[in-house]
Amino acid sequence: MLTPEIEAEVAALVARYGVPRRVDAVLSGAPFDPLIMTDRFGEVCMVIRRPGGALLTAIKTFYPPGAYRLLTGGVKHGESIEAALLREVEEETGLEVEVRRFLAVIEYHLDGRWRLETRDERSSAPIPHPPSPIPYTFVTFVFLLDEVGGMLGARDPEERIESFREVAVAELPALAAALDSIGEGFDPRIGGSWSDWGRFRAVVHRVAYAALAD
Repeated sequence: MLTPEIEAEVAALVARYGVPRRVDAVLSGAPFDPLIMTDRFGEVCMVIRRPGGALLTAIKTFYPPGAYRLLTGGVKHGESIEAALLREVEEETGLEVEVRRFLAVIEYHLDGRWRLETRDERSSAPIPHPPSPIPYTFVTFVFLLDEVGGMLGARDPEERIESFREVAVAELPALAAALDSIGEGFDPRIGGSWSDWGRFRAVVHRVAYAALAD
């Protein structure tokens, strides 16, 4: 459950960019970065649409081979969601963008199993949603943005972006499947298992695809 302060900020974003999907995801396995990072309460996911219509993905230098994904960045404590969104776009891509849609809010919890439940709050008859005994852990705010200027290239070397790749919206489920299939292996750079990380990262690709397909 988000705090009242965050929910109030979400409501203001809804007024500007539309009603997002609300998704609860329960993750199996042990914690890892970014779930265990103390400098943030959540992250933004930047679904950047390039002038030709393709979406921007990236891979970092230490990721498993082929692990391209949608760009994300942390929301610092005391920072607004929209300020974090625009800051992360600049740091990771150098592009000028306009926010088009608020696609989703994904709340993650940790459990010994994997589960995904969706509440589409645009409907007047919401899907029944059983309460979860697992405390709120992390959140991703997903936005669709259009590139309107700038030159693509990471501005912050600490982002460690190796390369970018453009994908069609229809390719997002395949990206999710690829992330889901990453093999086991502990890595101190994420403080956990790549397979757990891959299942976590797969969620936003499926949610973004469903939102964009509406």
